[in-house]
Amino acid sequence: MEKLSISDLEIEGRKVLIRCDFNVPLDERGRIIDDTRIKAALPTIRYALGRDCAVILMSHLGRPKDKVEPKLSLKPVASRLGELLNLNVAMAPDCIGPGVEKMARELKRGEVLLLENLRFHSGEEANDEKFARQLASLADVFVQDAFGTVHRAHASTAGVPRYLPSGAGFLLQKEIKYLKQALEDPEKPFLAILGGAKISTKIGVIKNLLPKVDSLILGGAMAYTFLRAEEISTGSSMVEEGEIATAGEILKQASREEVTVLLPLDHVVAKRASEDAESKEISEVSIPEGWVGVDIGSFSIKRFSSAVKSSRTILWNGPMGIFEIDKFSKGTKAIAQAIAEATKKGSVSIVGGGDSVAAVTKFGLEDNMSHISTGGGAALEFLEGKELPGIAALKDK
Repeated sequence: MEKLSISDLEIEGRKVLIRCDFNVPLDERGRIIDDTRIKAALPTIRYALGRDCAVILMSHLGRPKDKVEPKLSLKPVASRLGELLNLNVAMAPDCIGPGVEKMARELKRGEVLLLENLRFHSGEEANDEKFARQLASLADVFVQDAFGTVHRAHASTAGVPRYLPSGAGFLLQKEIKYLKQALEDPEKPFLAILGGAKISTKIGVIKNLLPKVDSLILGGAMAYTFLRAEEISTGSSMVEEGEIATAGEILKQASREEVTVLLPLDHVVAKRASEDAESKEISEVSIPEGWVGVDIGSFSIKRFSSAVKSSRTILWNGPMGIFEIDKFSKGTKAIAQAIAEATKKGSVSIVGGGDSVAAVTKFGLEDNMSHISTGGGAALEFLEGKELPGIAALKDK
């Protein structure tokens, strides 16, 4: 069922409470390292301001232990947001309480108020009814625009919509549109590229995608668990011993579904996963004892890139190696570049998961993808076919 969006709601001249995802990385001095998530919220905020609304924003930041932790204050976000909007963003001293209620009451049309970190209160993660009511009492309308949090049944995601007319912001709408299209009506051939460290976090996604995709590329450390299922030696590489049987079952299911599965056939290996470690490229599929797989090899890069270029829908979640270390980033960079080229030629590309997004940004290719998901965990659960509480709570059209 399609959900109401901000453009379906009557917001003209009203107080609008928007749940954003301002969970941005900060350095040790409390300065924002990457403002991507702040910029992603701007279209919805500007839309509300353009309709003469008084705008109240709320978000969490980090993982405070249900108490005030000054280093996790949203003050740097208020400052950066003010620069981007070219107006003063008022910073509330808290997210609930008499002082905040007074600021919300006195907020004029065209003004913006940012509430302090929601997770300074235990009521947020507990989805406490009283806490949700207190947040809802600040405004007339609620807009959910924090895709990165909709897989959690928290007060600001699943609680507040019970008490206010509610709908999806533009960022959330875009996320749902692309991920839903990939699951329900992808242009074929459909390729999923899954990497990263663990197969255990991706089992549900793989099983849900197998009946839908034409090809599946498996890279990163999780590929070594699949290679072990094929009785191929992986040296000292990271392997989830408890998931080897599951990996074998997935490969059998893929064969039954007639899905082409591409695993690395050559590797970059190192004595250990660090910049100064001895490393080399090996042309065989098995990894010798004492060596750790840290990236895909040159032949695998060509093979994977060829599969990317012949696909019309490409879903990428997880790097091909330890891309944070430059000399082990060649495989991930090559895949990112192949996806960017395919996108330029009309393919639909969806990048999800924190590490994949970080890789695309590192290589300066973020503007060459059809859609970059802002929510790693939420994207994975959506792709598993799970109902996400923060979306379910919104009103149906």
